[in-house]
Amino acid sequence: MGKEGFYSCVECSRKAAELHRDYSNGILKITICGSCQKPVDKYIEYDPVIILIDAILCKAQAFRHILFNTSLNIHWKLCVFCLLCEAYLRWSALHGSEQSSDPADIIRYTKEWEFYGKFGLAALELMAFCSGVLSFLWLWVSCLQGGSIELNLLLRGLLLSCYGKVLLVPAVIWEHDYSPFCLGLIKLFVLTSNSQAIRVILNCSRRLSLVAVCFGLLSETLTAQACSKLPWSIQDIQDMWTS
Repeated sequence: MGKEGFYSCVECSRKAAELHRDYSNGILKITICGSCQKPVDKYIEYDPVIILIDAILCKAQAFRHILFNTSLNIHWKLCVFCLLCEAYLRWSALHGSEQSSDPADIIRYTKEWEFYGKFGLAALELMAFCSGVLSFLWLWVSCLQGGSIELNLLLRGLLLSCYGKVLLVPAVIWEHDYSPFCLGLIKLFVLTSNSQAIRVILNCSRRLSLVAVCFGLLSETLTAQACSKLPWSIQDIQDMWTS
């Protein structure tokens, strides 16, 4: 759970000192919010599967529970796992259409270097996306509105809300012949989750969160295009080492 005094009502996002009160003999009573007169956090009685389903449905209550009322700190592990899946899909797409029988084209170390390159590119694009979102929100909230934002909490929310990328796992396991349309739907779902996480953390309008996500997506796209135009490639590096 979060620290005492830093909980939030999942219904109205008002701060609360506690989620429940522990009486004698193991009797617990859920705290009622003084603002909306509803339980501060109904999810403390729910099964994790139900919480996950509500999070997939992008319900603000589930996001508030996860971000404010739990100490879930798997965002970095989730980030690395999703990047590995994304890197594998990019790498497999690069080699899936190759039909060459030349043994030199399937050298294990060659493919490993290419996989590492795809992982680095995916990580760089994610870094650009998060930097774009955080920079826009910092400029908007701190400079234009005179408020303050918790960059660490926003970064944690962005990384956790990328959980939709685990939908890439079936493609990794079953080597599914995925289509750009399918990947586009996954991308749209992830961006929607990112927008909802921003709304929950800043308690802002949907328009501001969407603009922030679009700004991050623009930064990610520009970074990807810049990397694609670099005057080097994995093959160039291999040729340099073998020459």
